[in-house]
Amino acid sequence: MSPFAIQLINGCLPSDIEEDNKNSFQALQKIGAIEEQETQNGTKLWRLNTSLYRVGALYMGKEGRGFVEATYKEQRDLLIEPEDLSNARHGDTVVAKRILARRGRASARVVMVIDKARLFTICYTDKENPNSFQILNIKTGEPTHAVMSDVDLKTLPQGTVLKVDIDNDNVIEILGQLDDPKVDEKISLALYNREDIFPDACITEALEVESEVTRSEHLERIDLTDLDFCTIDPVTAKDFDDAIYFESETNTLYVAIADVSHYVPYFSHIDKEAKKRGFTTYLPHKAFPMLPRELSENICSLKPHVDRLAFVAKIELERGTLRPLKESFFEAIIHSKHRFNYDQVDAILEAQKQNKSFDEMVQSYEEQTRHTLLRILTWLLPLHKDTQTLRNARLKNGFDFRSEEIKLTIDENHLLVSTQVETGTPSHSLIEECMLLANQAAAKRFQNKEITSNDSSKESDDGLAIYRIHEPPQLEKIEELLTELATVGLYVEEYEESPSLIRAIQKEAEKLGIASEVDAMIIKSLRQANYAAHNVGHFGLGFRHYSHFTSPIRRYSDLILHRMIKSQLKSDAQEMEYLLRNIEPLCARVSELERLETKAEWDFRDRKFARWAKEHIGEIFEAKIVEAGEDTKAVLDATIQGVVVHLRGEGVMLFDHVKVKINEVSIPHTFIQCELVEKLNQEETELV
Repeated sequence: MSPFAIQLINGCLPSDIEEDNKNSFQALQKIGAIEEQETQNGTKLWRLNTSLYRVGALYMGKEGRGFVEATYKEQRDLLIEPEDLSNARHGDTVVAKRILARRGRASARVVMVIDKARLFTICYTDKENPNSFQILNIKTGEPTHAVMSDVDLKTLPQGTVLKVDIDNDNVIEILGQLDDPKVDEKISLALYNREDIFPDACITEALEVESEVTRSEHLERIDLTDLDFCTIDPVTAKDFDDAIYFESETNTLYVAIADVSHYVPYFSHIDKEAKKRGFTTYLPHKAFPMLPRELSENICSLKPHVDRLAFVAKIELERGTLRPLKESFFEAIIHSKHRFNYDQVDAILEAQKQNKSFDEMVQSYEEQTRHTLLRILTWLLPLHKDTQTLRNARLKNGFDFRSEEIKLTIDENHLLVSTQVETGTPSHSLIEECMLLANQAAAKRFQNKEITSNDSSKESDDGLAIYRIHEPPQLEKIEELLTELATVGLYVEEYEESPSLIRAIQKEAEKLGIASEVDAMIIKSLRQANYAAHNVGHFGLGFRHYSHFTSPIRRYSDLILHRMIKSQLKSDAQEMEYLLRNIEPLCARVSELERLETKAEWDFRDRKFARWAKEHIGEIFEAKIVEAGEDTKAVLDATIQGVVVHLRGEGVMLFDHVKVKINEVSIPHTFIQCELVEKLNQEETELV
């Protein structure tokens, strides 16, 4: 459900309404669809008159009728006849008024569209056939319509990509041409409403922010500049969200996070734009940040050798069990002593395995740096050992899915030149476990429970907050997975509940040598993780309490959590009331924005795969079947890894090794069609 719809159902103040929704809010007030109601604490909130009105997503049937989804279990979907749609389209969020006099199924008419599913379409000119000219929707391939003042679209080059207003069919922008690889970026961003350029007001605000931290101006903060914090990130990283330090004597971990909330005030232009974007979008060649680079890559970034403001999670761990004994949060100033990349830390950890001395581990660094590194290694290496223990303990309740991530390398012409499989390394694991501890500690602050060393306190229901949740799998999805796996001889007979079943599946897959393939199928059968105001735990990680605290530079959810914890620390009831009143619509917003961000990244990847495949039409490749049935799919075994193709040919089964020939590629629709050349038996594939 859309954030605005949730506000109408839960109740809101006029000041809570986003700028884009204010006209709709006022119009609903005027027609009496929303009413002012007093809450138990005396606050007067505007709520939907649910006796006459319903707000929800509109779903269109094939016969032209619409249906507005029920808000509560006891309600029924409302039928909307074609003459009562009021130009609403499939997927729009609408306010509908009940038609009480009509007999038969409960019905209504649309009185207002409050959130459109789409504001524009992306399409392209198609005149490959000399006798026809079409404008095709780039997502569906279906013909559509577009107009452009003073321009005959038929005169545009073949494959001209257009951004078209969905209401009046006017061309908003010409994005480029399909034969230019640089257009892929624009298409992927436009399809999923991802932004590149920041409004001038945001840049103006960002330039007004201080360029360096002056300690004397932040005397209320805890000074941690003497501690040997360090950052560990990819070699290409430009913004550094987090830095760590471990105090071995007290077994205390410090996770310092960029204090974005200090630099991004409520309702500022930067805040509004960050809320609109929700996340940084990462394409292989470029990042499209949530915050202006003037902040994300400078004053907010925990760069080495400079003072930076940080919001710190301090976690004291019990020796042996590593169970958190005490967790606290506070504003601080840190001074990161060194910036590592993952490869450097992996090299140090490998040297430790070979029993090399500290001096040998740092001998490739400059002399001045070596002294700093020797101090850092005195706590980094023991911390690594502890994080290995933490990971082993975590996997008793959570899962380790062995799915592979494909990294694309794009050249200056925006062409795909290579891919590589990225796998987790010891340095990744070290940082991950530290961040997981901080994320859990942040979520536990809202559990209405005082944590003590013996955990003997009384627990009540978790309070409202912004949680990162992952619900347990649906039984029918697991049953479908078991049926599919049975076709390759993988059977599981004894299990107690979902976690034990998944572990049993993984164990059998390991025996059959198809662990990574089956893990990918398991992930597909699970529900998506998302953000929610009510805590249900995180199934995949096996955590009772979990949220996202550690990346406020690139996730708006983390920025909101920082604000919530700070208002809690300040005992600012008014600020917390505002945050909690709007937390459900905010969770809906960031969950949807996360899905769009992920889809944009996948779409860009698929466009580059399609361009590569276009250059290899007619060529034969080995492949492995990853989906069998009506829409068979296979992954090519090629120098470019991860390319998924659609397959014509019967008689193939899941995980069969085959030879296929690429015979058709659609760059606009990112579709690669192959035909089956032959099946390969197991012996042949082992010899290759």
